[in-house]
Amino acid sequence: MLENINYDENGLIPAIVQDAVSGKILMLAYMNEEALQKTVDTKETWFYSRSRKELWNKGATSGNKQKVKSIALDCDQDALLVTVEPLGPACHTGEESCFFANVYNEKHLNRDVIHTIIDVIEERKNNPVEGSYTTYLFNEGMDKVLKKVGEEASEVIIGAKNNDKEEIKWEMADLVYHTLVLMNMTGVTISDIKDVLYERHINKKEDAND
Repeated sequence: MLENINYDENGLIPAIVQDAVSGKILMLAYMNEEALQKTVDTKETWFYSRSRKELWNKGATSGNKQKVKSIALDCDQDALLVTVEPLGPACHTGEESCFFANVYNEKHLNRDVIHTIIDVIEERKNNPVEGSYTTYLFNEGMDKVLKKVGEEASEVIIGAKNNDKEEIKWEMADLVYHTLVLMNMTGVTISDIKDVLYERHINKKEDAND
């Protein structure tokens, strides 16, 4: 596929960098043939600086490297999508993504809410905040969280038996939140859950079609 790439008149191709877990777009940069080859060889992102006229390895100075998980070429073969595991913020400002300045939003976007909550839970564990419910759960410990997971699961069942969509929605949200706290306490990650779901439902299906 590397031989089919349509570089522009300057020998460059735009590379969109995406978080492999959350799906968030992290940055847009450019690669030339050498940068792309080094990215493939090292499994770390390398780009070409149009201003400095030189290659640069993301995170070489800051430590915020990006471990490459996949590289895809678009249908016109003139743009790349690079999915990565970020080892720190993508933006030089310290923001997680370079795309943090909203120009227009028709409505609130909630697609990243699970990952945002996971980050907040981790922050509360490491830096407790007085009055925070999450801090309270960590202070109370595992038994309290297990009790809440059981209670919320029961509430979901009751809501479903009552065929009450609003109740189901709210109770499922409570169940998800407390489950995320439990996952943090037990060291289970969203990626772990996704791996199990993939193996059970997607990979099994693909194997059946072979």
